[in-house]
Amino acid sequence: MKNAEPEHEPIPEPADLNDHFVPPPPLIPFTEPWEYELHFPRDARGPAVARTTLKAVLGAHGLGEFTDRAELLTSELATNAVRYSLGPAVVRLRWTNPVLRVSVMDTCPVFPLPPAQQNVDAECGRGLLILDLLADDWGGCSLGESLFGVGGKTVWFELVLGGGDPPPGEVLVMARGHGVRGRPRLSPDRRPAHRDPSRSTS
Repeated sequence: MKNAEPEHEPIPEPADLNDHFVPPPPLIPFTEPWEYELHFPRDARGPAVARTTLKAVLGAHGLGEFTDRAELLTSELATNAVRYSLGPAVVRLRWTNPVLRVSVMDTCPVFPLPPAQQNVDAECGRGLLILDLLADDWGGCSLGESLFGVGGKTVWFELVLGGGDPPPGEVLVMARGHGVRGRPRLSPDRRPAHRDPSRSTS
């Protein structure tokens, strides 16, 4: 006796992809706010990843004029986060026209202090000198236990679109070396004499 052929379920027709097509979102207008956040481990490659991400974000949003300064300042802060903290770090980019704010958070609660004598050739404290020269504003504070479940800090800087003449090329070149030379981007009457680390958190 011949076995009966097994009954097969009919193969469904492929779904019409057009029925489920979701159109891409429109581009955010230039003046609309946005925010990106990158988490990276305590790894020597982290600052390079942060720089690459920052350049991609700024280029995509038409803020290429910030790239040189933002890349250098972010590299300084991200490198310090990897060098002096024992855990991961976060870089956050926030645009609220005309201000770009970049914050770097890490798990070390000790806020960096400027050196007693501002020696431009000293490695220690050099990042704060670069912040003073190239950022339109900067600050930071210690954090509670909300970041990665442990204490930490955040250091941020702001760049203002059309906020004045760009820093001399010499400043950018020397800031990348072992010393920093050049004039501050803002005149002394526009710069706070002391930035209170507790004034902002991100």
